[in-house]
Amino acid sequence: MREFIYYSQRARTTGNFGDDLMKAGRMDIACQIVIMSFFISHKLRNNVKLHLLFNGPPDAPKHIEMFPGKALGEDSDHDISKKDIAGLIKKILYKYKQGQNYEVMPGYFIEKKGVIDVVNEMLTAGKEVFILDKRGEDIRTIEIGKNPVFILGDHDGIPKQELKRLKKMDIKKVSVGDEMYFASQTMTIVQNELDRRRIE
Repeated sequence: MREFIYYSQRARTTGNFGDDLMKAGRMDIACQIVIMSFFISHKLRNNVKLHLLFNGPPDAPKHIEMFPGKALGEDSDHDISKKDIAGLIKKILYKYKQGQNYEVMPGYFIEKKGVIDVVNEMLTAGKEVFILDKRGEDIRTIEIGKNPVFILGDHDGIPKQELKRLKKMDIKKVSVGDEMYFASQTMTIVQNELDRRRIE
């Protein structure tokens, strides 16, 4: 299984954001990341787990884990508009329970946890973790084993303090090229590379 960690420095950490997703800490980008994580033509990916790390107001940090394939299967019909995904994120944020990693519905969890702790848990579990970095090794030449984890940030990137801490960990820098792409485009490029290599 492949996993992705998407970090947003400003995304709202409660469900009371309105319909203007850009004003909700660029929740529109988070919604696009969800779509690019799981949906391809005529089916839902069942080999992807997505971790949304939100660090915006008023109750940062929040860690949302999504694994819809666990419950739905790859052939399930599922709404994919940004509005529908935003509604799902709102519901998950509203259901947060203090001190718990709460399963809102099958395959969807929420807890209060920051990106460093999430990555540490993955490394402790023996997972291979990569961080998207323009100065990293080309994704077309780097070795990628089974069950990789990729970290990417929104348009603001990951704050320098947390980025320094991440880079001191056992994480490999990987690049998708010289151009700066949108987060959702980067997600698609990485997914395509893993698909071509048949890395599940």
